[in-house]
Amino acid sequence: MGMWELVVVLIVGLIVLGPERLPVAIRTVSRWVNTIKSVANSVKAEVNEELRVHELHTNLKKAEQQNMQDLPDELKHSVSELQKAAESVKHSYKNASDVKKD
Repeated sequence: MGMWELVVVLIVGLIVLGPERLPVAIRTVSRWVNTIKSVANSVKAEVNEELRVHELHTNLKKAEQQNMQDLPDELKHSVSELQKAAESVKHSYKNASDVKKD
């Protein structure tokens, strides 16, 4: 929206809602817009994470096909990242099982 379109919307809102209800309406619309933006950012973050996981999975398949030998740097990085993730899962699982034993 341009500057003049915003001015027209404000004038129409002032005429329709009046000066008492216009600030409340603006706050409500502002909250809706902020909520929509946060949901959109959340969805965007989830999609990016899923794409990253898919890329790691694809790279791991390529590495397995090459029998984990003579891997390009991109595949080595993906494999090391997956190994780190597996180690963190092992540690958290081990910690959880240690807590249950106590």
